[in-house]
Amino acid sequence: MNDREDYNTSMAKLFCISLLLWATGGFCSAVSDQFQLEPLAVTALQGSDVRFNATMQGKWTYMTWQVQGLLVLTVPVTNNITSSEQYSATFCTSGDTSCVVFTIRNITRRDSGPVVCFVQGDYGSKTAELLVQESGAVNIMEGNVTVEQDQQVEFQCVTTAWFPIPTVTWTRNGQTVNSSLYNTTSEVHGDSFNSTSVLTFQAVSNTTVECLATVSTLTNPKSSSVHVTVVPKPPDWTVLIAVVVSIGGVVLLVLLILGIIFCCKRRKRNQLNYKDEMSRRMRTQSPESSGVSPAGHKQGQVNAGYVTTDQTSVAPSEFTVSGFVQANGSSKMPDVVNSQHTGNGYNSVEESGFRKHRHVTIV
Repeated sequence: MNDREDYNTSMAKLFCISLLLWATGGFCSAVSDQFQLEPLAVTALQGSDVRFNATMQGKWTYMTWQVQGLLVLTVPVTNNITSSEQYSATFCTSGDTSCVVFTIRNITRRDSGPVVCFVQGDYGSKTAELLVQESGAVNIMEGNVTVEQDQQVEFQCVTTAWFPIPTVTWTRNGQTVNSSLYNTTSEVHGDSFNSTSVLTFQAVSNTTVECLATVSTLTNPKSSSVHVTVVPKPPDWTVLIAVVVSIGGVVLLVLLILGIIFCCKRRKRNQLNYKDEMSRRMRTQSPESSGVSPAGHKQGQVNAGYVTTDQTSVAPSEFTVSGFVQANGSSKMPDVVNSQHTGNGYNSVEESGFRKHRHVTIV
């Protein structure tokens, strides 16, 4: 019997707890439906204004607004609102206390974080998140440039003091450049970001290059532009110079070879002419041509002791002190015109009638 009573008591308690939870949940749901805050998440650009709408169903007395945990504004239902330069609140419609607009003017990065609206009574509070973005500066470092045609050019675009990291793009003559043609890197600088983007391309014609940076809340991207002036490149003389030098070298080599051949032939011809001249002279002075000339003059005879320039090797024993050639123990002397042999000398009579007596000593 006691067990039966305990069971019934337990079931009764469980029913009461379930009923209480249901009632509480329904009440909370009802209260939640009676109080709305919109929007619950806002992303805005620094320097702009943001607004939050609080809507209540039923009566209320006071409303407060907190930003970054600080109480910034109190709104009484009587519309006796004390606003500041940055924070203000008004009713959505004049005379309608069910809707309040809370405005933050000229927001800064310090305003980022939770924005809490608290309504006195059973309404409780609602929280929204505010994210403030910041746009910095954009600059192409190189400025306007003048380059030769087909020259490789490089531009560096630097963005400073942005939050969050900006999206950097490039255009050439208004046409978007493929992202594979440039490289962008970013780094943290204090509470903001700096980025560097490098674009490289081959200059073919005059081009306007523009670097653009943006964040999601920026209506129009910030940009920096430069102008590339392309001039015709000077003619490449390298190939022509190489060809001229090669041809000149071949011509000089041919001329050198022809010069050497000409000199050799000329030298050989001179040697042959000299030998022919000496042979002719020897023939004209041969014994057959000796005798008395019609004018009564006697001709000389062949000098058997003459040695031509072609004879380069003669044994020392073949020369005597007086310069005559001696072979096999006998000496040869050149005949002298009108010579007469007397003893160990030669007498010669010149045209003037004087007589010269020459002695030869052979050792």
